[in-house]
Formats: sequence, structure tokens, C-alpha cells
Amino acid sequence: MLTSGAAVLASATMLLALGQSSAMAAGVKAAGSDVPWKATHGTATASGTRSLEAKSGSMSSKLVIKGNFKNTGNDCYSVWTQWTHDMMPGPAVKRATLCGKGTQPVDLSLDNYSLTTTGDVFICRGDKDTKDCGERETLTSWPINHIG
Repeated sequence: MLTSGAAVLASATMLLALGQSSAMAAGVKAAGSDVPWKATHGTATASGTRSLEAKSGSMSSKLVIKGNFKNTGNDCYSVWTQWTHDMMPGPAVKRATLCGKGTQPVDLSLDNYSLTTTGDVFICRGDKDTKDCGERETLTSWPINHIG
């Protein structure tokens, strides 16, 4: 009998060994089709859902990130993402900026998401750099359910 920690490790090992599509067929999947995400800093909040879309004939998937970016104050805030592929971090990329009160949609995707990709979303004050930012929130940590 596996403990819950060992079961998660065994599931993760199975995902790596089988590849994402095969693992789903074998009975392990991300919990639900949409997983919530949320990032905050100062008077700004970005939140929504993320999900995977299978790519036919490929070991990679498309990571789809949707939601809203809202600022309730007068300062400028920006939403940033940063991806790491095969343990090689890429640069932080600004995705949206709001100066003053307002709301705008978040509609992002990563076409070649694989099991060796990690990524974060975070909000920073201003629109030029990442010096004054809130906590980074993962976009690539997936809850695991066993299909029963």
C-alpha cells in the first residue's frame, strides 16, 4: 500500500515515463480541466484558470491561461511571466499593464508545454522592470487525481 506522498511520487514517475497523453490513458490526470491561479501586488490582482490542450501526435501540450487583471488604485502595475524549459530559465516577459483603475482580460498560452517546463506569473509595480513585485505564483504545478 502506498502512502499519499509515495502515490504522488509514483504518479509523477508514471507521467514522466509514459508521456502526458499516455499517462491520461493509463488513469492519471490533472484534477479537473481548469486549475485556478492568482497573483497579487499592491492594488493589483490577476486571477483565472489554466488548463492543458492536447496536441495530436506530440508529447507536448498547449498550456492555456485565462483570467482578468484588475487594478483598484492609481499606480501602474504589470503582469509578468517567466518560463523555465529543461532547467534553463528564460527572461521575465511583461504580458499586460494597467495604469490607474481598470480591468483587462488575461489570455495567454504556451504552445510547447512539456513535463520539463515550469513557469510563474507575478505582478510588479510599474511597467519597466521587475524590481518591486509580489510573490511568484506557479502556472505549472498540477494536482493529481487517480481515475477510478
